[in-house]
Amino acid sequence: MTELDTGAPVVPDTAPPDRKTKADKGFLSRAGIVAAVLVVAIVVALLQSGSGLVVWQSVVTGILTGGLYGLIAMGLTLIFGVLDIVNFAHGAFLTVAMFLSFGMIQATGLHPYLTLVVAVPVLFLLGAAVHRGLLSGAGGRSLENQLLITLGLSLLLENGLLMFFGAEPKTIDLPGDFQFPLLGAVVAGSRLYAFLGAVVLGGLLYWLLRRTRLGTAIRAVAANAPGAALVGINVRRMHTLTFAIGTACAGAAAVLAGPLVTVTPTLGEQFNITAFVVVVLGGMGNVVGALVGGLLIGLVEQLTTIYLGGQSSLLGVFVVFLLVLFLRPQGLFGRRA
Repeated sequence: MTELDTGAPVVPDTAPPDRKTKADKGFLSRAGIVAAVLVVAIVVALLQSGSGLVVWQSVVTGILTGGLYGLIAMGLTLIFGVLDIVNFAHGAFLTVAMFLSFGMIQATGLHPYLTLVVAVPVLFLLGAAVHRGLLSGAGGRSLENQLLITLGLSLLLENGLLMFFGAEPKTIDLPGDFQFPLLGAVVAGSRLYAFLGAVVLGGLLYWLLRRTRLGTAIRAVAANAPGAALVGINVRRMHTLTFAIGTACAGAAAVLAGPLVTVTPTLGEQFNITAFVVVVLGGMGNVVGALVGGLLIGLVEQLTTIYLGGQSSLLGVFVVFLLVLFLRPQGLFGRRA
């Protein structure tokens, strides 16, 4: 099982001081390499476009979008880190939450962000029900087993949405949305709200995992499930709660992203791909790595539009994905198994 890494050791670190120092140096060197590559990428983009304003706009948009990617990936990496389940239905859960938000707005006229108070609990309960009903025995088993269950669930959810809402694209308008200048760049209020909401929710998740008894129990199960059971922790309940929390993260991200996208039943596939790239980049099971990976992917996506045009933004993301798989399969901030 992969250890859930929230930026600090899950269990007391008994490694010799020299090993800790080497690990710290390795982390700093990787962070420095990533920062240097980003600087080079920005300089190349500047030479390519010939406009500092265009590059600055891309950097601002990439950071704001990347925060949202980080929140989506946090739920995915949390589930993998504790349950050892690769959840291919994560994007479909996100789409369900978007349509739930859209339906509530159409039916009641609620402000889009107020639908968070319904969408997040509903996705939490949906996640708990799915884990208890379908996935409680899948953790730690073959990838093919998890693949079939979660892909089948994803297809079921997508086709259910298609039946109820049809294939026609939907939009979620944000009342009072505005744009404001930021050192020459133009920032949409909806994008800034989504970024700030993602940062706050990501901080709450980190606090939950690091500062509460529930988080301690989840981390204990992630580190050593048999040992956690011996000290009285209900491992099955922790697994269900973790899957529900990860699914609720997708619900929160869906509501925040709703005003930024065109909502369709298959929209989750695109977010699924991006979330998996972010998780691999940050390190499977690493919550902080997911946030950092999200910011990096947001920047790569935006800078790629400068290099190759607006229709090829995912190409740069896939190049980064392949490079990480070849050079550091455990991710930039992950640990060797």
